Amino acid sequence: MRLTVVGAGPAYSDARGAVGACYLVRSGDGAIALDLGHGAFAGLAARIPPERLESVVISHLHPDHFVDLVPLRHYLRYHVQPVGRVRVDAHPDLADRLDALHAEPGFTTGALDVIALEPGVRRLGAFTLEAARVTHTQDSFGFRVSGGPSTPGLVYSGDVGVAEDLRPLVRPGDTLLIEVSFGPGPVPPGAAHLDGPAVGALASGTAAGRVLLTHLLMGRDPAATIASVEARFEGPVELVEPGFETTI
Repeated sequence: MRLTVVGAGPAYSDARGAVGACYLVRSGDGAIALDLGHGAFAGLAARIPPERLESVVISHLHPDHFVDLVPLRHYLRYHVQPVGRVRVDAHPDLADRLDALHAEPGFTTGALDVIALEPGVRRLGAFTLEAARVTHTQDSFGFRVSGGPSTPGLVYSGDVGVAEDLRPLVRPGDTLLIEVSFGPGPVPPGAAHLDGPAVGALASGTAAGRVLLTHLLMGRDPAATIASVEARFEGPVELVEPGFETTI
């Protein structure tokens, strides 16, 4: 599998070129996108014809993780002939959210096929997707993506406030693509996000192969964040940005 970071930003940023969460995973001719946050559609479409996606998998219903489904829907409806369709694995309320945002009942179903997410394993073309509920919104999910049960996996946190929620997804040697919103910490009371010490402890305790950090909030120090993970985890640690690519 090949991972391309299309966007890795949090809900707000002063970084030039910052883009909301979107991670393109490819294997052979197959491709899925994990989240499609603000500003991500253009970068996604520059890398792959969006109508070729097996699915867009949405971790939770915060706009910085799903709002660019709007330009995706427009693209499929007005650019692709005949009208294209893309599967979206997400919370079942997604269609109502998008319809309300556009003030148009049926807006979503015009080009997107929303399939309700549930904990467990499903097949998306060439990929095996395992989903587990995590602590953030009422129905937030983390994911493990792989080519099969015995192949190396990519574990994506989405947004999560309890690192241990991800433990059931991680196999030894997996790559963790994990949010570190509050940098070296601490996480303020009531904020359902992670910091570096929590990420490092999870990676060490699950024998992860490496850690790719994402979703770092504006004003947090990248070097100190990486160091706070490395203090608890001996494997490779990187903070990813749009354009980052790696093989899983």
